[in-house]
Amino acid sequence: MHYTGTIWRPPYEASSLLLEVTAGCTHHKCKFCTLYHDLPFKFRISPIEDIESDLQEAQLWNTDPVSMLAARLQGIPRPERIQRAFLTGANPFVLKHERLIAIASLIRQYIPSIKTIGCFARITDVALKSDEELASLHQAGYDGLTIGIETGDDEALRFMNKGYAAADIVKQCQRLDCAGIHYSFFYLVGISGAGRGEVGAKATAAICNRLHPTLIGVNMLTIYPDSELYQEIQRGNWQEESELDKYKEIRILLQRLEITTQFAALGASNAFQFQGTLPEDKDALTAALDKIIETVREDDLREYRKSLPHL
Repeated sequence: MHYTGTIWRPPYEASSLLLEVTAGCTHHKCKFCTLYHDLPFKFRISPIEDIESDLQEAQLWNTDPVSMLAARLQGIPRPERIQRAFLTGANPFVLKHERLIAIASLIRQYIPSIKTIGCFARITDVALKSDEELASLHQAGYDGLTIGIETGDDEALRFMNKGYAAADIVKQCQRLDCAGIHYSFFYLVGISGAGRGEVGAKATAAICNRLHPTLIGVNMLTIYPDSELYQEIQRGNWQEESELDKYKEIRILLQRLEITTQFAALGASNAFQFQGTLPEDKDALTAALDKIIETVREDDLREYRKSLPHL
């Protein structure tokens, strides 16, 4: 398989075929992000020949007699048929409609058991597609995009150079709703900075309540010395929120959400992980957050944050 640098995927894509169709990020300007610093380029599109070669290799996972024999000898289950592909890179959805359709066609050709195709997407990627193109992509199997909206706080979005505003999130995700393409959100806890967590949580809940995300995943902002945000802190232009205040921020977001969705903290950035369905699990999730806020020490949470070599 052709993989370049560290491969990032959401926790819920663990069983998906990871297919590299891009590497890096077209935007590459978010002040907090260091995920693609290990690449010697900003963004690259994989040659279609490499994609086809990887699909040919993956095709053998369920049929290769040597693999099946090895599984039987080791007493492990025979690999199940692959039902979903996840295209890797920071925002493969930026690819032109024709390219994405060609990739979907190759996937169907080599692994027809795959029913849906997901990937990371930026709000600006959706804006590049016409309504007709979005409907065509859904028909081709694209569903379950993961969008790092980060926040609905316009001030934070501007400061962090996200390249869009809260109104853009609403507009473009409503277009995804109309096309039938489901999506999940990543919310970056702490992105609004010290003293503004409540502002960010309330603003984010307000836009989420107008949309239909299948999941809202919360991730804790973790700042590394090679990030532009770290330099902003050194210059005195921004102050990080405390670890306990981050949990209070999550609690406010949770309480303000009025939609039916999954709510989860699953990534490594979260010292405590949890998941539930809203609205039925809201009280249980709130109780779990209250326990953390009341019983866990700030120093212990800070030590966990410092111990993360990378996300």
